Amino acid sequence: MHPGNCRMNGGGGLDGGDESVFGTITLEDLESFSEDQLSDSGNGSLEEESETMEDEGQQDRLLRYWQDAARGHQVEVPRDMAEPIQQITSNNNGQHDRERVPFTLITHKEKCGDVLYEKRHYEKAHWACITVHEDTYEQSICYGFMKLMRYICQQNSSGTYLGMTIPILTVIRTDENHSVLSSDVTVAYYLPTEYQAQPPQPSDTEISIDEWPATTVYTRAFAGATNEVTIINEIRTMAEVLDSPAICVNGSFIVAGYTNPAAVNRQNEIWFLEQP
Repeated sequence: MHPGNCRMNGGGGLDGGDESVFGTITLEDLESFSEDQLSDSGNGSLEEESETMEDEGQQDRLLRYWQDAARGHQVEVPRDMAEPIQQITSNNNGQHDRERVPFTLITHKEKCGDVLYEKRHYEKAHWACITVHEDTYEQSICYGFMKLMRYICQQNSSGTYLGMTIPILTVIRTDENHSVLSSDVTVAYYLPTEYQAQPPQPSDTEISIDEWPATTVYTRAFAGATNEVTIINEIRTMAEVLDSPAICVNGSFIVAGYTNPAAVNRQNEIWFLEQP
């Protein structure tokens, strides 16, 4: 893995490869676990179980779910992820809402009642970013996100749980013909509003806190899995529906993920960045 910066103006992280598991082991997957799935007996709530279970036992149980999910994608979840996984699960169990990245809608284009794309303005803001270069696209996404999870869960200068925000962004680059994704991946996490003025610093030196400039983006929603094929197809479709694709940065794009990838109607967006 190599550290790297990312910015919404197209000067940042890269992406590539196979299938994006933007989430085979993400926070949102944990939220999708039912209480029965997390209970050996399936007869009690997590709150009731916590009264009778040692923390270490519950951590082991959650860790095994993550390890099993990741193993199919050739990703190893290390033992030291047990505590962040447990903390995120308990904090997201109705105690913390996921904050959405704020934006101003400028305009949108419709056809036959369907929104083809939206034009939005995002103000400058701080993001925690990590650039990863593993053998496959999904490995890079997973390992990068696990590092960000540690940052979110106390491995920061404030020593507190920072809270989850959506979407999680993946900054990608393609070749000139938009047919191949780069193998480098940058995963980015928006700092919650309360931390924007003074972002907690990461303990991990591979994570950088970057202030992204105010940016105008063109976004198009799409459902389903995010992998090399779907991302390339969405880039091409977006270029076709835009009135003036030349106004956007060429070769640098963003994939935004909002929902659990196991969900039937998974919510994603492809973002084109307007040239400054």
